[in-house]
Amino acid sequence: MNIEMPVTLKMGDLMSEDEFFQFCQMNDTLEFERDSKGNIILMSPTGSFTGGFNFRISLEFGIWNKENCLGEMFDSSAGFTLSNGAVRSPDISWIKQERWDSINKEQQEIFAPICPDFVAEIRSKSDELKYLQDKMEEYIINGTRLGWLIDRFESKVYIYSGGKPVVVHDTLNMKLSGESVLPGFVLDLGLVIK
Repeated sequence: MNIEMPVTLKMGDLMSEDEFFQFCQMNDTLEFERDSKGNIILMSPTGSFTGGFNFRISLEFGIWNKENCLGEMFDSSAGFTLSNGAVRSPDISWIKQERWDSINKEQQEIFAPICPDFVAEIRSKSDELKYLQDKMEEYIINGTRLGWLIDRFESKVYIYSGGKPVVVHDTLNMKLSGESVLPGFVLDLGLVIK
C-alpha cells in the first residue's frame, strides 16, 4: 500500500503573513501549514475512521469546555502563527480565555499570532510519525504547555509538557489527564477508540 505523506513546497521568496493568509484563502479547498523556514506544506485529508475518531475526542473536549468556560477550543482548520514564524493547525487545540482575549479581533480573524496552551495531534495513515513528533516538539518550544500525540496505528500515546521529558504510553486503553492546563478534564481513550 502506498501512503501519501504531506507535500512540502519549497518557496524561493518567503510570503509575508498577509500573503500566506491570502494564498490559503484563495485555495480554500486545500489545507496548508507553513514551517519555520517558510516552506508550505500541503496537508492531505484524513481517512474516514480517523476523522470520526478526531470528532469523538473533540466532542468530549467540547463538553468539558462548555461546562468549564475556561478558554477557546479549535478544530484542525484553525491556523496559528507561532513565534518561530511557522503556521500550524493542530487537530485539536485550546487557548486559555485570558490569552485569547489578549489578542485583538483582527488577529483572531487571521492565523492568530498565539501558540495554543494545549494541542492534540491524532496520527492518520497519511502522517509520518517523525513529522508529528517534530511538530509536537515545535509546539512545546513555542509555548504549548500540554500536548498529546495519539498514534492509533502503533497503539501509543505521547505526552508532551514544557520542561519535562516526553512520556510514552504503549496502550490506547487509558485515561488522559488535562493536568493543570485543562483542570478536571479526563479523556478515556478506550471509550472513544471503538
